[in-house]
Amino acid sequence: MRKSVFALAVIILFGSALSASADVLGGKKIFYIDSGYDISGRKEVEAILVKKSDRIYFYADVSWWNFVFQEEVLKSLDQLGREFDQTIYPNLISAYGDEPNPGIDGDPAITVLIHPMKKGSGGYFRSADEYSKILVSDSNQREMLYLNSEHITSLLAKSFLAHEFVHLITFNQKENKNNVVEEVWLNEMRAEYAPTFLGYDDIFENSNLENRLQNFAENPSESLTEWRGTKSNYGSINLFAQYIFGNYGLSLLSDSIRSEYVGIESIDYALKKNGFSETFSDVFTNWTITVLINDCAYGQKYCLSNPNLKDFHINPKISFLPMAGESTLTLSDIVQVWAGNWYKVIGGNGNLTFKFQSQEPVFKVPYIILSNSGNHRIGFLKQGEDLAVDNFGSEVRAFYLLPTAQSIENKKPFYSFSWTASNSKNQQGESELIEGLLAQIETLKNQIAQAQAKINAILGKSDYCDISSVRFGQSGEEVKCLQQFLKNQGVYPEGLTTGYFGPLTKKAVARFQEKYAAEILTPLGLVSGTGFVGPNTKAKIRELM
Repeated sequence: MRKSVFALAVIILFGSALSASADVLGGKKIFYIDSGYDISGRKEVEAILVKKSDRIYFYADVSWWNFVFQEEVLKSLDQLGREFDQTIYPNLISAYGDEPNPGIDGDPAITVLIHPMKKGSGGYFRSADEYSKILVSDSNQREMLYLNSEHITSLLAKSFLAHEFVHLITFNQKENKNNVVEEVWLNEMRAEYAPTFLGYDDIFENSNLENRLQNFAENPSESLTEWRGTKSNYGSINLFAQYIFGNYGLSLLSDSIRSEYVGIESIDYALKKNGFSETFSDVFTNWTITVLINDCAYGQKYCLSNPNLKDFHINPKISFLPMAGESTLTLSDIVQVWAGNWYKVIGGNGNLTFKFQSQEPVFKVPYIILSNSGNHRIGFLKQGEDLAVDNFGSEVRAFYLLPTAQSIENKKPFYSFSWTASNSKNQQGESELIEGLLAQIETLKNQIAQAQAKINAILGKSDYCDISSVRFGQSGEEVKCLQQFLKNQGVYPEGLTTGYFGPLTKKAVARFQEKYAAEILTPLGLVSGTGFVGPNTKAKIRELM
């Protein structure tokens, strides 16, 4: 009886405290934040309520709010609030499920705290806020999301808000309702797909999808499941989300998030529930093939349904076999589990033999044979077996190998393998060999040029330009090109493409030199960048252009 009275007293006291702390425009509160995201590493901030909508309280970090153009921010928040109330909230709870409502604070409105964050952050969600202070001392005890002040007036703000709201929904669907914790990679993957689902990526330029495509192009062989929170992680999961939810339907997302399962097991559950015979392993393997060929002529499972991705093709690692005589090429590599790997073999002449070997029984090894007519033939190579490819050069243009380590238990950080390509003795005469070799070299040049053009297009780079004579004080298009390159490299924060090689550009060149010190500075016995575009610097720039 005493316990019941005490519990009732606590509830009454909590209720009084909450009602006494109402959210009033202009009111200030102290909030706990994640120091890992905050630009100054703070653990808490004082914030002021600057805007309200039907479903959102927008709080702003006072130390930031006092030094911004408030009218512009308020206008953006007014639009963002309406967008959340009318589009983000109803559509996401319909597809993904409901959030905790009214939640731990008894208020159906969600709190969004805006504060300066480290570069590259769009926002975050703290599950700690969903628990009582008795259990988690730094809980804010409310349904709460955090957005980076840097993007709050940009078009990306609604994409970031939708992303973080999915994390709140996921907490409710998994931890509250099913008492399980979702694996980070899948939690992030569903959140990454939200902007696409809501139509925010339909205009591709400057969209979240464009950013993620750039991230993926820079490092496509990043594991889906081994989460490190890098841009490459986000690039991989976004492209996989575009494939799996675009090709297998949104019900796959809905059923997996509302299930009692997590990670790969939840995807397998949703696939089966929706009548698909494929497993996650099958879908992942087909995705690795799709990002290479991306052609609906080979079936819906081998193309990306998003119109913005219809021309996307990954650029594989290229290996070249000599045209003349007998030769053998062996490549050894180590890879992460559930990471795509793409290898392309060209050159050679006659009959080729390919073999894949590994001591780990976890690999799936699709291969693709590209004919000179442009047709693809898809197959699978078993570990240790020989695959013969006849008429390489005369009828076959290239051979692609796509090995992936696939393990549910995932007890190892890396898996090793090797593959070998060898061609039998060629009977062509010397003149024919020379003629064929020259033709192959031209083909290779064209392929490299095409690959570079694709990379430049994906990464937003300008066409290759001559930087052989750029120097301090110079003006011109070649300087503009250098400035754009430095901007893309992340060493030119000002980002001004004025065409004038002044002090800011010189500092950016110095940062670039220090970024690649081992190749540029160390051979010269230097430690700090000079800002002078010398031979080593030019060579590295040309390599990356």
